Amino acid sequence: MTGSRPRRTRLSALRPAAFGAVPTGERLARLRRSPQFVDGQFRNPVETRQLLHGSALPMVRTQLSREGRLRRAPVGPIPVYRPTAADGTEPPASGLRLTWMGHSSVLAEIDGQRVLFDPVWGERCSPFTWAGPKRMHPVPIALDELEPVDVVVISHDHYDHLDMPTIQGLTGTGAAFVVPLGVGADLEFWGVPAERITELDWHESTRVGGLTLTATPAQHFCGRGLRGPQHTLWASWVVAGPDHRIYHSGDTGYFSGFAEIGAAYGPFDATMMQIGAYSDFWPDIHMHPEQGVQAHLDLQGREPRGVLVPIHWGTFNLAPHPWAEPAEWTLTAARKAGVTSAHPRPGEPFEPADPPAVYPWWRAISVPPAHGWPTWPPAVSPTDVDLVADR
Repeated sequence: MTGSRPRRTRLSALRPAAFGAVPTGERLARLRRSPQFVDGQFRNPVETRQLLHGSALPMVRTQLSREGRLRRAPVGPIPVYRPTAADGTEPPASGLRLTWMGHSSVLAEIDGQRVLFDPVWGERCSPFTWAGPKRMHPVPIALDELEPVDVVVISHDHYDHLDMPTIQGLTGTGAAFVVPLGVGADLEFWGVPAERITELDWHESTRVGGLTLTATPAQHFCGRGLRGPQHTLWASWVVAGPDHRIYHSGDTGYFSGFAEIGAAYGPFDATMMQIGAYSDFWPDIHMHPEQGVQAHLDLQGREPRGVLVPIHWGTFNLAPHPWAEPAEWTLTAARKAGVTSAHPRPGEPFEPADPPAVYPWWRAISVPPAHGWPTWPPAVSPTDVDLVADR
């Protein structure tokens, strides 16, 4: 399903290409038929506030707080695991391997296929190279060194999930691109062949190789450049193979849909859950870690099975919370709920069937909380982190 390319006018020539393109033609007609498209824009099933009323000034004060700024970044280099040749060529023994590349970018090797979620390899999650949140750790592996992937999955069009240079770098690999309604306009504008783009509404599915990919609901919003309101959809994703199934949350607030998704498509061997960039200023659109753990349980039929992988933290400074708080809070909340969580370093592959022991690598490179780190798991020494950083 394609739309006509936007004509290049004198005004459009001044727009950064990273703004993308507005859906037109058949693509626009299709999204307008979506049950999620109401009164001229996509909407969540319940009223959702992007920012609480009256929060603008308090939010600015919080962002400018000197103590807060110190806590929002690591105090030393983030240890990045550099994948070896064997990591990319040896198939996972269990049939499922996950590699968190940072933020929401995850490579899933599942039942013989390679799926790349929300790949962002850029230095900034921004339409500009000179402004916007800057990456706090290098990518674990260069894009041109990454073994070819079968399918690229995008959750929504925000810059920290949909990165133009990364998409263009993946275009020549032959990968399929599976995206929510309307997002295909951006990909086609950036040079992805239309025949390799599949756009889905919530609860629609497509097949890639032996995998079934299903777009599922999320409670969020879209927005890119100067385009009109909510003309692309946002989604979470279920990927199911013959032997395994996984879930990627994209960005979302906590909502009742997790239990419904779990009942329809679960349970899951692993869930990749957004637990970072939360704030009391925008409680409806991002989850904090306790909500992420609860969402995992909802997806699993309220049973503590599968592995929770925390995502959407550690790479970009997008919220006023301390840099390491999402990982530490997730660890505590998961342990309390009896949920197995995995906390790999960026680039470190693992198999959910045999998750590694929790290693709180973030503690040695972040300002500790006022009450100190919990006694479980044991604290990490700086020497240990130096060793893994040199890996």
